[in-house]
Amino acid sequence: MTFQRINPADVAEPMGGTYSHGIVVPPGAQMLFTSGQVGVKKDGSIPPDITEQSKVVWNNLLAILKDAGMSVSDIVKMTAFVVGKDNFPKYAEVRKQYLAGHRPASTAYFVPALVRPDMLIEVEIVAAKKP
Repeated sequence: MTFQRINPADVAEPMGGTYSHGIVVPPGAQMLFTSGQVGVKKDGSIPPDITEQSKVVWNNLLAILKDAGMSVSDIVKMTAFVVGKDNFPKYAEVRKQYLAGHRPASTAYFVPALVRPDMLIEVEIVAAKKP
């Protein structure tokens, strides 16, 4: 499905070029809303660093997309909650690898903490696909 990406000429280009300012989802699209995914592996373990936690988060998101019959290219919106601003560049690098050039709408927040003190990243997405 092709989404209409909204990046008006009279608005600054998206920072880093890895997202779009807006996305128009066509009528009748199947929608998927995820809960925030954190860096918890299936066995319950949490890697100690932001890079590995980010990979776990994105692998979890990919598994959810797959179960819904979707892929990364169906993501229309993502929101990231990053503990501390120093962790953002490493998360952003992992995000860029997993998105592989796809540019959904995106928001990121720096937060002081998540539900557990060892969690450093949480990401939720919205995806859409023409049925």
